[in-house]
Amino acid sequence: MKRIMLEIAYDGTAYYGWQVQPGVPTIEAELNKALSALLGENIEVIGASRTDSGVHALGNVAVFDTESVFPAGKISLAVNNRLPDDIRVVASYEVDADFHPRKANCAKTYEYKILNTRIAIPTHRLYSYHIYYPLDPGLMQEAAGYLIGEHDFASFCSANTQVKDTTRCIYDLDVFKEGDMIIIRVRGNGFLYNMVRIIAGTLIDFGRGRYKPEKMREILQACDRSMAGPTAPAHGLTLVKIEYESLGR
Repeated sequence: MKRIMLEIAYDGTAYYGWQVQPGVPTIEAELNKALSALLGENIEVIGASRTDSGVHALGNVAVFDTESVFPAGKISLAVNNRLPDDIRVVASYEVDADFHPRKANCAKTYEYKILNTRIAIPTHRLYSYHIYYPLDPGLMQEAAGYLIGEHDFASFCSANTQVKDTTRCIYDLDVFKEGDMIIIRVRGNGFLYNMVRIIAGTLIDFGRGRYKPEKMREILQACDRSMAGPTAPAHGLTLVKIEYESLGR
């Protein structure tokens, strides 16, 4: 028995998130089906990040156990022939049998994209959130600075979460503009349910001048979801990469 790690990219538009759910298409279900057919075993992957419906990924991670002698490095190429065009395994390799993608120390990087134009551009509609009124990325960056470091992020977590510990550490949080696209890039040791989308929704409020940047400290310290902004739509969010300390990648 060996444990194989996969790096996975996908367009989440057509899926009801990562996790298997009865009667609807999910990323996990498609991977299980394709890998089981390829290896002739019942394969069930363990994902590192259970992305929500409509969220995209360039570098999500999953592992599975197999008794197959199929070379680990060639699984990515072979399984892609059995996957839909909107899911691709970009790399595959063997890891230690006890490696668990949700328990190992890691850093996750997400990007949230905002198309800031008066008229929406159709080719961006699936991968960015269109906002027609002007946003100031400088104000958004200044407000974002208050969130860097280790804090209780209860204000930025969906109220129905069952997580007891809402403390997380954000290593980097940058807001910058490329053409008409405002990009929020955040890197941290883990994120609460809808945390990145709530941060994005809150930063949008700052970008339109609703609050002065120092208001973000008050929102953070309140540990009250009602103090933060709305949850930005899922389709603007992409999981860019996951870096594991133990793997050096």
